Amino acid sequence: MSMTATSLPESTAADRGVPSSSRSANPGVPTRRVVLLHGIWMVGATMQWVGTRLRAAGFATETFGYHSIVGGPDEAVPQLAEQLRDGGETDIVAHSLGGLVALQALAAEPGLPVRRVVCLGVPLCGSSAASNLSRWPLAALWLGRSAELLQNGCVAWPRGPEVGMIAGSLPHGLGGLLASFEGDNDGSVSVEETRSPQLADHVVVAASHSGLLFSAEAIAQTLAFLHAGRFEHPDQAA
Repeated sequence: MSMTATSLPESTAADRGVPSSSRSANPGVPTRRVVLLHGIWMVGATMQWVGTRLRAAGFATETFGYHSIVGGPDEAVPQLAEQLRDGGETDIVAHSLGGLVALQALAAEPGLPVRRVVCLGVPLCGSSAASNLSRWPLAALWLGRSAELLQNGCVAWPRGPEVGMIAGSLPHGLGGLLASFEGDNDGSVSVEETRSPQLADHVVVAASHSGLLFSAEAIAQTLAFLHAGRFEHPDQAA
């Protein structure tokens, strides 16, 4: 959930299932498909910087755009499942609400061909900022049909895919005005809200919630997880 981009328009149908590139950085080397999902109040184009870096590393990226306010997960989950069914083995990189949408789709349809999921600032335990916002009748409209998912977080964990979480620790954002975060947070989501014993790995980087989409450190950790199913933890090296 991002508390810094309320003025961005909703995704259009043209955002859905748009291949960003099918070319590998190394000709002759098969590319791995990665589907990108944006967060609330965002559009597919907000994942462009992430997609560019992944394509430079040899991945073939696609953007899944969805209507986060007027459509919500009831509309987005089946559409995402359809897009995932249409390709071969796939990885997912998802920001904020997009991660909850992806995990819900994978839990609802265990046979989807997804290998790994990288979550960027996803409130797996539910967003306290969203819960507080929902208490204000008019402000609750900002969350639209995604309010319940943001408040509850991931209630059904998918079987099969390895899921890694990259959390941010720079508290820049309006979320701090809506929630009394304890400990590190990215300005919209606390680090504790991103934790789950079901995760294959978890790492914290110096970035705000929106900044996770433009962080060189977050991209490096994303690539590490896509390649090996784990993040780099230099402080834990022998």
